[in-house]
Amino acid sequence: MIQSTDHARSYYRASANAMPERPPLGADLSADVCVIGGGFTGVNTAIELAQRGLSVVLLEARRIGWGASGRNGGQLIRGIGHDVSGFAKYVGEEGVRYLERAGIESVALVGERIREQGIDCDLRWGFCELANTPAQFAAFKGEQESLAAMGYAHETRLVELKDMQHVVGSTVYAGGLVDMGSGHLHPLNLVLGEAQLAESLGVRIFEQTEVLELIHGDTVQVRCAGGTVRAANLVLACNAHLEELEPRLSGKVLPAGSYIIATEPLSAQLASELIPQNLALCDQKVGLDYYRLSADRRLLFGGACHYSGRDPVDIAAYMQPKMLKVFPQLANTAIEFQWGGKIGITANRFPQVGRLSQYPNVFYAQGYSGHGLNVTHWCAKLLAEGIHAGHSRGLDIFSQVPHMTFPGGKALRSPLLALGMLWYRLRELVN
Repeated sequence: MIQSTDHARSYYRASANAMPERPPLGADLSADVCVIGGGFTGVNTAIELAQRGLSVVLLEARRIGWGASGRNGGQLIRGIGHDVSGFAKYVGEEGVRYLERAGIESVALVGERIREQGIDCDLRWGFCELANTPAQFAAFKGEQESLAAMGYAHETRLVELKDMQHVVGSTVYAGGLVDMGSGHLHPLNLVLGEAQLAESLGVRIFEQTEVLELIHGDTVQVRCAGGTVRAANLVLACNAHLEELEPRLSGKVLPAGSYIIATEPLSAQLASELIPQNLALCDQKVGLDYYRLSADRRLLFGGACHYSGRDPVDIAAYMQPKMLKVFPQLANTAIEFQWGGKIGITANRFPQVGRLSQYPNVFYAQGYSGHGLNVTHWCAKLLAEGIHAGHSRGLDIFSQVPHMTFPGGKALRSPLLALGMLWYRLRELVN
């Protein structure tokens, strides 16, 4: 059942650009491709397909950008996920090099789309990884050297403890690594602008259109209350909200809650004290903190990934102490927005991209594990290549990485993972 069809009451919703309401599907239609899901994956796959001359119908059960695409931290950060070198046994050393490059080129892809289309989404370049311990800071040097060896085109610089006040007005960190090739933006305005681009290319978008049934075959039938879409190919771009539409995939992704609070607008002096260079910032904890300044100088502070399936009753009361631990100078600052959403977590923290072995005309991408802003755009390109050309080297490489189904079934998979993550957090405290 659809619980809510409007956007979360977030800072992004309050500061969004034009949000045209699109009608639900009201007739039977045919297309080359039907895309289910109106987030970054679905919208950008539709764009890539339309640019290749294919007809596309996109179905969104709620509103464009309703899920994580319109609620996330807005951090545009290089990388596919966790260290991809461990996947060499599946994709080979050349495949690992491809994944490392994709983690960089995916950020450039987003930046190019914003620049070429003139999308107004407050893009700012600059990001700092924050070390919680001296050992984490020591590891940043190796990361910087690896980027240099790959020919990374953007400035990186190590920030020692004594110089941390130049990047963050907090005393809780042991050092940092600044990357000027990553950055931050307004994610809802980005996906809204991309949806407008998709429509200008001929994509037919329908909101408030829940898919009731998939009937597989050489022509896929996507049945909704107001009509059926018949298409040669289907793209499942639902991520954490796939639910039981395709059980072969839904059991491989765990919907986990992540939460953000936004302060009242800060004075220019206080904003500069907190984040002097207007960077996006993120630490290294298991339950990480991530934060940045909005265009109107609010602090957007997020994190606290929940695996239990239960959201905090009062997000602000839950998140504010975490913010004050980093920035005690905000003790008298009001919290004006609080919201949460579901991100898709995979067991190996690597995205799942490919086609169903049982139905080779059904493609999917999901499980970005917190790295969705850039990786969704890259995976959309791979899906479009695979559908249009019949093959894609990148799609093949991603597909070679195996993914386990979370144990416990629908009812127990979240509690079991929550127990596992508690062990990691306890170990982090001990160390």
